[in-house]
Parts: sequence; C-alpha cells; structure tokens
Amino acid sequence: MDEEKIAGLLARQQIEDCLFRYMRGQDRLNAALQRSAFHDDATVDYGFFTGSGADFVAFAQQLLAERYAATHHMIGQMHIVVDGAEGHGEIYFLAWHRRIAEAGGDDLLIAGRYLDRYTCRDGIWRISQRREVVDWTRTDAASDAWFDRTPEALRGGRREQDPSASLLFT
Repeated sequence: MDEEKIAGLLARQQIEDCLFRYMRGQDRLNAALQRSAFHDDATVDYGFFTGSGADFVAFAQQLLAERYAATHHMIGQMHIVVDGAEGHGEIYFLAWHRRIAEAGGDDLLIAGRYLDRYTCRDGIWRISQRREVVDWTRTDAASDAWFDRTPEALRGGRREQDPSASLLFT
C-alpha cells in the first residue's frame, strides 16, 4: 500500500474519531468533548440554528439539559472523501430523545444526515462546516417497561452518572 493511501486511511480514521467525539459529547452532556469536533471558526446550519460550531454546542448542551432526560445518537453509514488537507462527508444518524414532561414524557426519534466539510490544521482533523438534513421524525409515548422487568440492568446517564465516566475520552 502506498503512502498516499495510508495517509487517506489515517485521515478518515481521525475524521471518524472527531464525529464520535461530537456524538458522545452530546449524549453525555460534555460540552468540551462535543466542541472538540469543530475548528474554532467552524460554521453550522441546522435550519433551526445557524451560527458557529461553538455557539451551537452551547445551544445544544443547554437545550438537551433542560428539555430531555436522556438522548442516544448513533452514526450510520459514512461516505467520507479526503483530498489532501480537506475533505467532505455525508454522515447518516439516528437520534433518540426522551422529552421531559409531567405526564411521563415521550420519545422523539430523528433520522437524518450531516453534510460536512473537514479540514486538517496542524495535523488535526475537525469539522469546518456542517449542515444537518432531517429525513424523518417520529414521536411515541415514553416506555421503560423493560427496565421495570430488569431492574438490575446498568443504565446510562449523563456526565459523571454514566458508567463510562471513569474511562478516558479525548
């Protein structure tokens, strides 16, 4: 395998790690981890929010903490193209949100894609531009019946309450 192919594979791996940090930072309410996915001058367009990557992270962290008891974001197929120190990608996602409400809440599912631009600066790949496209949504009544039947199950949580909090993620 030649050096160019190896460099491309390493770049893709670093971009994937960046995407995973973004998702984990959202779900664990770790603003620093989520923000680390963006370059300082990154821009985002989510339709309902347009601005800098840093401003979006602050917005999302507050929104998720105030309105949702828990979230779970998954990345699906990824088509990432790297050309030198620049790249772009289409990243599929599925996101579950447990909304906080007096009457038990509901579960919001959102499926869509991130249309990203990536840049490598000082050897570090990060998002320089992101657009979120929503393909479909669904809302159902909240149900945790399985947890009621399986109370010994380890449950996920946010920040230090999550079993993974003792692991090092950077």
